[in-house]
Amino acid sequence: MPIESAIEYFSVFGGVEEKIELDFFESITAFVCARCITNFAETQQLVAPSYLLEAPYCDVLQAVAKGDGKYYAVLRKAKLSEEMGCKIVTELISLGILRVEASREQPLKVHPKHKLKKELRHYRIQDKLRFEQPFLRFWFGFVFPYRKALAKGNSESFLSNFEAHYERLRTLVFEQLCNDLLADYFQSRSPLLRQGSYWNHHSEFDVMAVTSTKKIILGECKYKDRKVCKNELNKLKAKAEQSGIHADIYALFSKDGFSNELLGMQSEKLLLFDLDDLKQLCE
Repeated sequence: MPIESAIEYFSVFGGVEEKIELDFFESITAFVCARCITNFAETQQLVAPSYLLEAPYCDVLQAVAKGDGKYYAVLRKAKLSEEMGCKIVTELISLGILRVEASREQPLKVHPKHKLKKELRHYRIQDKLRFEQPFLRFWFGFVFPYRKALAKGNSESFLSNFEAHYERLRTLVFEQLCNDLLADYFQSRSPLLRQGSYWNHHSEFDVMAVTSTKKIILGECKYKDRKVCKNELNKLKAKAEQSGIHADIYALFSKDGFSNELLGMQSEKLLLFDLDDLKQLCE
């Protein structure tokens, strides 16, 4: 099937695809309607263990699914103390529901005679919590808030929210694929020592990698129905400068290709990848 369709289906049903009969001739919206409206009760049984649908587990999982996943922010949104929240998160990790994406941010440095700025005094470096299965991220981010209405066959609010925010699901899967693609690209050149997303108190980056020759790669992933233009590169460079990161190589990933201007700038220091490049991960 087309790589774009594969990304769409995996971003919703990844992790449970072997338990349901996928219909690749339907649009993803039509298939979601069939599974989450017409067959709501049956699809909800794919959430296992079933007590994940009860508090405080569902509170934590909703907070991860609907936010950026930062550890302490999740506990606050779930309205749990750090002690109780950590116990719940540890259990969810042991069950293979969540995983931790460790922060690579360095502690803030300040001269002994100087004080941190007021807005940074309570700043905490935070790891991020991620779902192991895209399906559970979809369920707790999109379906669970409307479960009572869906169980009664009322789907208007659910569908409206899904169509408005579905891009969030595809974007994260696309980012993960782009990180895999970058590792594959550099495997025969200068294998990556570290990779993944990166965040600090200034900015967030979809991709930050370090090669075996100590070169830093910063990347941005755009899953949009339009070509990526030079402006995106300029914004990425501005974020890098604000964060004090000197990038040796910039990498842009696009669902819909690039402007002619960007294509003309492609070099060893500017890498451009599109959906056709992702196909090599399946070979």
